[in-house]
Amino acid sequence: MALTRKGQATRERILQAATEVIARHGVAGTSNEDVRKAAGISGSQLYHYFDSKQALIRAVITRQAEVPLVPGQPIMGALDSFDALQAWADAAIEHQEHNSGRGDCTLTSLAGELSPTDEQTREDLCNAFQRWQSLLRNGLQAMHERGDLRPEVDLDELSMAMLAALQGGSLLSQTLRTAEPLRASMNAALAYVRSFAA
Repeated sequence: MALTRKGQATRERILQAATEVIARHGVAGTSNEDVRKAAGISGSQLYHYFDSKQALIRAVITRQAEVPLVPGQPIMGALDSFDALQAWADAAIEHQEHNSGRGDCTLTSLAGELSPTDEQTREDLCNAFQRWQSLLRNGLQAMHERGDLRPEVDLDELSMAMLAALQGGSLLSQTLRTAEPLRASMNAALAYVRSFAA
């Protein structure tokens, strides 16, 4: 549906409220009523934009797929050098340390909590992760074309390794309440990328 500027602002306020409530209580611990109260809207307004909790969660997934992989950083801006990849990894680790290992409402936490039997939601998460992998791959492709990486490198494998390091390390860090798993996984992934340096 086409929304007015006011409607777009209300929808965004709902999604922001949902993201914040999910970050505190998880998907299972978040009800539409919690989101309604946090957004300061009526029940009819909430259901005008989202007719079910599943619709709301799917919209949160889409929204979170658009945010930077590291809060406060460009979405994947110019990750096309070894230095840029190291800075990206350092920023992710620093953000995790700042949160004392606690999670935000991220694709990582959403994927870890949502039921794999919900095929629509799984597909939304899959599409979001594939988008992030393609952004990583684009940076590696630029490095490859410049001759920074050896000709035989598998860019799909490298980009997946970096995405898996970020997501797996983040999930373990959130569970263990320490940034060390993320530090270890990112360092290992970057060492793997550097092993293909020309």
